[in-house]
Amino acid sequence: MRASGGPAPVVSPDRHHGEARPDLERAAVLKELEEARSSFRNLLGQASRADLRRRSNGTRWTNRQLLFHMLFGYLIVRTLLPLVRFLGRRPPEWSRRFAATLNAGRRPFHLINFLGSWGGGQVLPITVMIKLMDKTVRALQHNLSLENEQGLVLTMHFPKSWDPYFRDTMSVFDVYHYGTQHFDHHRNQLSL
Repeated sequence: MRASGGPAPVVSPDRHHGEARPDLERAAVLKELEEARSSFRNLLGQASRADLRRRSNGTRWTNRQLLFHMLFGYLIVRTLLPLVRFLGRRPPEWSRRFAATLNAGRRPFHLINFLGSWGGGQVLPITVMIKLMDKTVRALQHNLSLENEQGLVLTMHFPKSWDPYFRDTMSVFDVYHYGTQHFDHHRNQLSL
C-alpha cells in the first residue's frame, strides 16, 4: 500500500492517449507488484492468530480469508493474461460476446468467488499463502518485463459486473495493473 493510501496512477500504453511512455509505465507496475508482494508477506508475518480470525471491514470474510482473496486476485491475473492475448487477436465481437456471457453468469460467479476465498483462507497454511504470492508475483514481474509493446496493447471486452475495477475493454497492460488495484482495495478492508 502506498503512503498516500491509494494506488499509484498508471497509464496504459494506449497510443490514442498521446505520448505514452510504456517503459516508465512498465516500471511503475513492476514496482507496485513488488510493493504488494512485500506488503502481503509483512501482513501475514506480523498478524496474530486472533488478528487473522477477526472479521474484516465491509466483507463477510475474516482477515485471513480476505488475505487469501487478495492473493487470489493475482492468481486470476495469471489466468486472464493468456485469454486477453488470445481474444485480443480476434475480432472484437468475440470478446464482446464472451463478456456478455460472463456478465449473465455474475450471480454464480460471486457465490463461487465468496466460497472459494472462504475455503481457501480456512485451509491454506500461512506459509503456503506467502510462498504462492511470492511465486505468482515474481512470475508476473518476469512476464511483464518480457512483454513487447504490441502484446501489451492487445485488448478484450471484460464482464464489468464481476469486479469494480473491470472496464468495458482492458489491455494486457491493464490486467497486470488490475491485480494491484484489487489488492489495494481489499487491503483497506483488513482489520489487522
